[in-house]
Amino acid sequence: MDDLYVLEDWLGGLLSQLSPAERRRAAIDVGRELRRSQQKRIVQQRNPDGTAYEPRKARQFMRNARLREKAGRIKRKAMFAKLRTARFMKVEADSSGVSVGFAGRVARLARVHQEGQTAEVTRGGPSHTYPVRQLLGFTEADQEMIRDKLLEHLARSA
Repeated sequence: MDDLYVLEDWLGGLLSQLSPAERRRAAIDVGRELRRSQQKRIVQQRNPDGTAYEPRKARQFMRNARLREKAGRIKRKAMFAKLRTARFMKVEADSSGVSVGFAGRVARLARVHQEGQTAEVTRGGPSHTYPVRQLLGFTEADQEMIRDKLLEHLARSA
């Protein structure tokens, strides 16, 4: 995270020479690429540091009864399939910066997993403390991509 501040100090003066419209275009490009990289990482079920997400807990049914379960087959859906779509993961950009985050009601769900909070499993149902699964975060590759995109915009405008 400190590397981003170093990057901001390094490129800040050069970016301030661009027009506000050009800075906004650069921010949108960076934001879109950042969203793509976050989506890929969520598909891979990885935290920004490269560790795997803690897997879901198996559903517990009534005392030893396995209801409608196929024998000999484990089928688990990927976590956050809808959450990682562009419909919910929004990019907001202006001439002063860019942000990638979750919009609407899913923002609370994302925050619960990002920070490992306690929340109700279903409305009015039992509460559960979810493990930390970092949906958003910077990897080394993300930081390099941000630097490269900004340098590309500076080279085009010069």
